Amino acid sequence: MATKRQLRLNLFSHDIGHHESAWRLPESDPSATLKVEHYVNLARIAEAAKFDSVFFADSPSVFGDPRYRPVGRLEPTTLLGALAVSTERIGLIATASTSYSEPYDLARRFASLDHVSGGRVGWNVVTTAGDEAARNFGRDGQALHRVRYDRAAEFLDVVTKLWDSWEDDAPVADKRAGLFADPEKIHAIEHTEEHFSVAGALNVPRSPQAYPVLVQAGSSLDGRIFAGRYAEAVFTAQRSLAEGQAFYAELKRRAVEAGRRAEDVLVLPGICAFIGSTEAEAKARERDFTELIIPAYGLGQLSRFFETDLSGADLDGPLPKVPAEDDVEGHKSRSTLVAQLARREGLTVRELLGKLGGGRGHRTFAGTPEQVADTIEEWFTDGAADGFNVMPPALPSDLEAFTEHVVPELQRRGLFRTEYEGTTLREHYGLARPRNRFERELLAGAAS
Repeated sequence: MATKRQLRLNLFSHDIGHHESAWRLPESDPSATLKVEHYVNLARIAEAAKFDSVFFADSPSVFGDPRYRPVGRLEPTTLLGALAVSTERIGLIATASTSYSEPYDLARRFASLDHVSGGRVGWNVVTTAGDEAARNFGRDGQALHRVRYDRAAEFLDVVTKLWDSWEDDAPVADKRAGLFADPEKIHAIEHTEEHFSVAGALNVPRSPQAYPVLVQAGSSLDGRIFAGRYAEAVFTAQRSLAEGQAFYAELKRRAVEAGRRAEDVLVLPGICAFIGSTEAEAKARERDFTELIIPAYGLGQLSRFFETDLSGADLDGPLPKVPAEDDVEGHKSRSTLVAQLARREGLTVRELLGKLGGGRGHRTFAGTPEQVADTIEEWFTDGAADGFNVMPPALPSDLEAFTEHVVPELQRRGLFRTEYEGTTLREHYGLARPRNRFERELLAGAAS
């Protein structure tokens, strides 16, 4: 009997809330971004609601303007270690850059975390846009978009070889014979190509999931091609059902064209929900956040997206002429999404900043729990999403509202689990455990 398709929900944990004004609320603690207790509390709230995972974005630079918003944040793989021993079942996803890391180090770090967590780890693979990060690593500026994705593809090739370098049954721990591991089942990868030269093997035996779940968030053409080949979960920003359906269909098609099954990649848009007992109450809460927006901060973010100075833009006029996606080397897909939003809805710059304040281009929604559940169900059943990255405007209050009111509604509709059935993130997502490539090669050789 076929198993009924289940909705996937991740908590996308961002500082003290996704809305740029969240830190200014009376109940917010602006220093919470540096307190491990804050993140443990969020993860436990999400775990009690049976979320699939908690997910952390990251950038190896000061992201945003510290005059207007807290910008300090803990390094996410370090944070995952603390959460792994503070939770039991929820998945744990951290962002790490292929542009400013080395494959052996990241392969070891994520394999270690997968062991520590009992198989609950995912890696959000990013290529990192922006000159600020590049200059932190001794470079004059960011590499070209295509070059960053070429490096990322080879990076993935290296780390997956390293995760396969120990076969599952390599450790034998035979005390009588004095044999800890079978050396024939530990493989030097001897990788030498354009970007990397790595001998291997990894110094960590194969982890519970074999590979951490591979997550990806770029929606440019290069990003979509990359996701079709490698990603197992894709975090995307889509604002309308039609846009979501088109993206969903394309990602599934690209996965099949890459020799995978459509169900091997999960499409998970972001949703930033303002929740109230009535629609009017929810919209009033959204307005409370909007009124606290500092325009100078939002203009800085727009300047980053479009790689052009918009600090002097007329707040009550239309979005000025901005570079096309082909002329942007950093946030290609996000710049297009923002420009299209402004033009399609005829927004002034001030109105655009209000739209972007909570979701940064992701879908924002203000309504009752039933209305939020309605839009989630529509996207899930009409071919636009396999689930959502939940982006609470303020933390922990809006996460508590979502878990206390929206999740039970989704459960009543039979869309979301009431208990965990598996123990690993792959099991939560319904993804297969990768088979070791060296074992596959040996079996292929024996059969030929």
